Amino acid sequence: MRTLRREEPDRVPHFEWIIDRRVRDAICPGSTMEEFTVRMGLDAILTAPDYLKEQIGPHRFRNEWGTILEYSAEEYGMPVAGPIKTLTDLESYCAPNPHQPGRFASLEKLVSRYKGKLAIGVHLNDVLSVPRNLMGFENLMAAFGEEPELVRGLVELSVKTNLELAKEAAQRGADFVFTGDDYASTERPFISPRMFRELLAPQLKRVMMGFKELGLLVIKHTDGNILPILDMIVDSGIDVLDPIDPIAGLDIGDMKGRLGHKLALKGNVDCAHTLTNGTEKQVVEETISVLRKAGAGGGLIVSSSNSIHSGVKPGNYLAMWNVIRTYGRYPLRLDGWEHLGAVAAFS
Repeated sequence: MRTLRREEPDRVPHFEWIIDRRVRDAICPGSTMEEFTVRMGLDAILTAPDYLKEQIGPHRFRNEWGTILEYSAEEYGMPVAGPIKTLTDLESYCAPNPHQPGRFASLEKLVSRYKGKLAIGVHLNDVLSVPRNLMGFENLMAAFGEEPELVRGLVELSVKTNLELAKEAAQRGADFVFTGDDYASTERPFISPRMFRELLAPQLKRVMMGFKELGLLVIKHTDGNILPILDMIVDSGIDVLDPIDPIAGLDIGDMKGRLGHKLALKGNVDCAHTLTNGTEKQVVEETISVLRKAGAGGGLIVSSSNSIHSGVKPGNYLAMWNVIRTYGRYPLRLDGWEHLGAVAAFS
């Protein structure tokens, strides 16, 4: 929590949005994400609102939003179809009730077990994921140019619903909110800075400040090259920016210099290449580099550059984890890591 407030804690914290079951099983066989978090001494435990879903095919489910999710080898279902195609569809659409009994049963369980021991985070949304899930990505992108009023209506629906969800989460003892709405590809934002400023930025600030007014700190996740819209993301009032995407050319040292007086940072050991295909020595070197570039004075959570997906080598995750635990103590002393004798033991 000190880190989320840009203060210097006793050590650099670490947690991940997702740690795939295959990685967990290789390290702590049979563990759930909750069990893995506790056994590995991670610093935050995460949950989300509880939504019902019905199976409609071998790998497909429809959730309470009406979005169809397809599950593959990864634990995270991908939205493949939604219930809204036109403004008329939106006008007759009802979002799930944020105040439905049981909506935050998972959060209540975690608060009863870990409040004051681990930071408790709840995954909500801001301005883009809900519209994408309700329309489909391609249809939504077309609507930005062809039906901006439909986009405005979808964003309004997302903001209103998530602010109501946040009220419930805050009342039940959550410490922070994290939003996973991605805004960019590796090359550039999905929409132009002009469209972002006109259609998304005011509502992004509204939802983020609404979370903050409830006493919730906010971690904003978005992959990709967000530099053309970075000022609007920062101005929304977030507390932490994640993951400072290295494959999009973002450098965490540069971001620390530019934003360290305003934001904490989370990231950014490369999970597309280094954690997946690199050696343990390369993981150690990259993790040390992140600490060296952005660790001074606090305000840094070291993690992967997105998640610990199924392609990450378990030994590489452990290499990163061990460096954080060994060298991430304040005051930081990063000299001598080259002789880290435990590298061979990570396998």
